[in-house]
Amino acid sequence: MPVFVVHEHHAKRLHFDLRIEINGILKSWAVPKGPSLNPADKRLAVMVDDHDLDYLDFEGSITEGEYGAGDVFIWDTGTYDIVTGSIESGKLELHFNGNILKGVFAVIKMQRKDREWLLIKKNDRFAERGFHSRTVHPRP
Repeated sequence: MPVFVVHEHHAKRLHFDLRIEINGILKSWAVPKGPSLNPADKRLAVMVDDHDLDYLDFEGSITEGEYGAGDVFIWDTGTYDIVTGSIESGKLELHFNGNILKGVFAVIKMQRKDREWLLIKKNDRFAERGFHSRTVHPRP
């Protein structure tokens, strides 16, 4: 079963990185406000460069002067299934089995945008209307 990780990334601006394993690499999106379990929230998810599978368990500091400098923590991790769609089609439905992310999420490419997608929780038994993304680790 393929795996995923969400990193809490204390870079110049705090954001979260969603990474899903596909064909031996991690497809990655930066999610500025973090994933939400509230179906009413439509989170911007900017596709970034693919990452090696080594990033699945990465936590630590990226040194100043390097791309993405700052502290990185694992916010959530687990397995997932593709319910329908593909990255190539610009629309995916993923079922996450994580500690925080559970249930089905849509990942939809925005029209006329190269790298901008939306991450939206589907209304299922894991949906939380009052959910607020929160950091696991306070900013150092």
